[in-house]
Amino acid sequence: MWNSDSPLPFLNSCHAELTRLRRELHAHPELGFEEHRTAGLVAERLRAWGVDEVHAGIGGTGVVGVIHGRREPLPGDERPESAGAEPWPRSVGLRADMDALPMHEDNESPWRSTRSGVMHACGHDGHTTMLLGAARYLAASRNFAGRVHCIFQPAEEGLGGARAMLQDGLFERFPVDWVFGMHNWPLLPAGHIGLAPGAMMAAADRITIHITGTGGHGAHPHLAVDPVLVAGHVITAVQTLVARDVDPAQQAVVSLCAMQAGDPGAMSVIPRRVSLVGTARSFRADVQQLLEDRLGPLVQSVALAFGARAELVYERVYPATINTPHVAFHAAEVAAELVGEASVVRNLPPSMGAEDFAFMLQAAPGAYLRLGTGGNGSAQLHSSRFDFNDAVLPLGAALYARLAERALDRPAAAML
Repeated sequence: MWNSDSPLPFLNSCHAELTRLRRELHAHPELGFEEHRTAGLVAERLRAWGVDEVHAGIGGTGVVGVIHGRREPLPGDERPESAGAEPWPRSVGLRADMDALPMHEDNESPWRSTRSGVMHACGHDGHTTMLLGAARYLAASRNFAGRVHCIFQPAEEGLGGARAMLQDGLFERFPVDWVFGMHNWPLLPAGHIGLAPGAMMAAADRITIHITGTGGHGAHPHLAVDPVLVAGHVITAVQTLVARDVDPAQQAVVSLCAMQAGDPGAMSVIPRRVSLVGTARSFRADVQQLLEDRLGPLVQSVALAFGARAELVYERVYPATINTPHVAFHAAEVAAELVGEASVVRNLPPSMGAEDFAFMLQAAPGAYLRLGTGGNGSAQLHSSRFDFNDAVLPLGAALYARLAERALDRPAAAML
């Protein structure tokens, strides 16, 4: 048994092995719900490192490792009801995502992707490695009471792997009182940790607008109803939603990012149909509903003014990632313990990006953190030059482990 006040000595001693593992994962990326090799490697390492239970095939290719603490929580560990606070956690979930992106890698490192058109451009190889390192430490130390569920999730990149695991009974089979997730963040210096007691990431909705006019000859536009012209006015009109419909004290973004119309080889053909695709982002449910309610009538009325028709398809993809305040406080205290208060950002500004860990936060209290990986020349997430900063692997693993240890420690140490 490893006896230490911090996981870092143990995990620093594993740094070289964790680096080799991370680079192995980087060299063999897999897309969402196709992470068969990755899931197999995860399950093999969990078993080899003494994790009590290893369950595969959850939500497709998800894996859960269960680690039992030195004892089960005792009746005396329960917080008195008169205290009016949340009960002490008995089970904690730690989540890492495993999937890669459908893009070409431009790095020349020996561990660059071996698969054409697939790469770990978001650092999920690092997340998986850090959670494996945490599982190894927790299985060796068992310095907690209760259970830790290490959740290796597929298909975060737009496919909703967290939702798939939940629909497959994740929290019914592996109940958690608190759940934690994290993401590497090149915009924070390496070794810094950031979070907020509320919103971390926005809800992400997909907008598809189909505009139908009357095709014709570009030399005789008066004989046609030009959907390209209508699309231009729709693009402009949509920007008024945030400027004039959303409360200025709230945050929202509506971006139309793709347009499909006509044929570049047919310079004089007015097409019959135009499609626009974009996204709406917001943090509050009422703002999200307002955007959905207002978009349809707006685009339809603009099209009608030109004699065309418009159809809106509004799809809610990911909800907003909202941390539970008292769990976020716990996470911030753990972060300060590991890296010092000066390296913790406790009120990190939220991002308009999205994250499917939001589904888990809708199902259980929890917190989502950012682990700084930045430095001079760091490539940003989703860049073809991105590569995970291996220097932070022990710290990330220690952060995962300590979040669980402190939550499942004796009541006096719980942060409520």
